[in-house]
Amino acid sequence: MDDSGDNGRPQPGAGGTAPGADPDNGKPKRPAEPGGGLLMGRPFGVPVYVAPSWFVVAALITWVFGGQLDRVLPELGAARYLVALFFAIAFYASVLVHELAHTVVALRYKLPVRRIQLQFFGGVSEIEKESETPGREFVLAFVGPLLSLVLGGVFYGAMQFVEPGTVPGVLVAGLMISNLIVAAFNLLPGLPLDGGRMLRAVVWKITGKPMSGTIAAAWVGRGLAVVVLVGLPLLTHTGALGGTAQNIGGVETVMDALLAAILAGIIWTGAGNSLRMARLREHLPDLRARTLTRRAVPVESATPLSEALRRANEAGARALVVVDGQGNPKGVVREAAIVGVPEHRRPWVAVSGLAQDLTDGMKVPAELAGEALLDRLKATPATEYLVLEETGEIYGVLSTADVERAFVKAMARPGA
Repeated sequence: MDDSGDNGRPQPGAGGTAPGADPDNGKPKRPAEPGGGLLMGRPFGVPVYVAPSWFVVAALITWVFGGQLDRVLPELGAARYLVALFFAIAFYASVLVHELAHTVVALRYKLPVRRIQLQFFGGVSEIEKESETPGREFVLAFVGPLLSLVLGGVFYGAMQFVEPGTVPGVLVAGLMISNLIVAAFNLLPGLPLDGGRMLRAVVWKITGKPMSGTIAAAWVGRGLAVVVLVGLPLLTHTGALGGTAQNIGGVETVMDALLAAILAGIIWTGAGNSLRMARLREHLPDLRARTLTRRAVPVESATPLSEALRRANEAGARALVVVDGQGNPKGVVREAAIVGVPEHRRPWVAVSGLAQDLTDGMKVPAELAGEALLDRLKATPATEYLVLEETGEIYGVLSTADVERAFVKAMARPGA
């Protein structure tokens, strides 16, 4: 029900255009807000979205809980569905508190949080960077279930002040049980659940290797997925849950199997994604601006494209940088724009008409690598970047397409 983690890392796309760049003119656009549904607010500066799938679950909870209220409080009539809808909203408010706990700790550790999303079966806090130590990883994972346990205790205390068999009594009891279930489920020791991240932190601490922790927690997560798929329908069918599941959920055997399959699929997929992201991070140091940069030749703005390409071919270069009369870089000629000019027109087309004006964010140090390189490219989306030496000299041009291919190559390596 919770998948707090650093899944906000930019992923390689199908083409050579960076996220947020216009494929027609190559000019960078302002980075778009992270979407994901209906924006509800920005607590602590982090956008909170409600995904479309939430409305499906809210409707299901309203229908199921409303049916149970008809047996407990038949005098409510049709109003029972309003009470059930309030329960669904209050339950997801509790989930939001769970996610905000992750967010507050992440921000305390100076880990950027891209967004919080309330969705099918829970919420997700998208933390963009990995914790620096296993201790911080453990704390970051544990605070979510801890807050759910605290909420369960708060609602248990509130039960002492409401009369059982009344609307407030049923709502408070339901919220107590649901928060305890959220806490217990998230403490299961397998990724992508919080308990999986806690297990990862423990293995990381013991072995000194975060990747070992991820592998262990991910495979335990996959094992949990199989247990949920097989075990949940058996528990409800045999009455091992003490009949409470039937009284609260009114779920028949087919619905039990469907619910188990969905939960198992979420856990299995999340565990696999955690493995892929961890393996990608293992290869991040190999993504170096210097090694991925294309050699470039400087040309003045009035130079015909055909002449500029001739010079590049003679120099064995694959990119063009537009410079002024003093040799200062002013723009990068876009590869996509060159391809779009027919060969017979190239002698009459100046390179200035095909160049993208340089901004400070498009100037990348040659020694930049790993996450620092990816963060720099993400901050200023473009199709090409100028790579400079520490002295300010032009080293070459970095293409987003080359970075994306390096992603794919890294993930295709043995063991990845």
